[in-house]
Amino acid sequence: MADTKQVDEAKDAKQAAKAERRATRLAKQIGAFSKAHGGAEAQVAYMGQRGARIVLVGEDGGWGDLVAPTYAIAEQAVQKAGVTVHEDFDGEFAAKVKTGPYEWTRMAGIQVGGPSNSNT
Repeated sequence: MADTKQVDEAKDAKQAAKAERRATRLAKQIGAFSKAHGGAEAQVAYMGQRGARIVLVGEDGGWGDLVAPTYAIAEQAVQKAGVTVHEDFDGEFAAKVKTGPYEWTRMAGIQVGGPSNSNT
């Protein structure tokens, strides 16, 4: 039984180290985004088994996102990056996002009179 416990502890330690590396890698990406956009704020959204989505909004209105394998890793990454984290993507935070023609065409263009995405 002692052997099984040692194997489990070694496996847990290995998984923890892997999660730490992943969080550090995500934190570096968040930091790079923040530097490129004059600062950044984030919101972490749970995506079920797929993990968590980290939505980033720069001070210049630029935005992007990253996906972490777990919510805990996403939280660790934004904490390491030192960015402000919002509970929800609404209000003043959402108003900071600047969208361009691509976003209007792809996400809302049909509803607000943009070009049609169909051949009819």
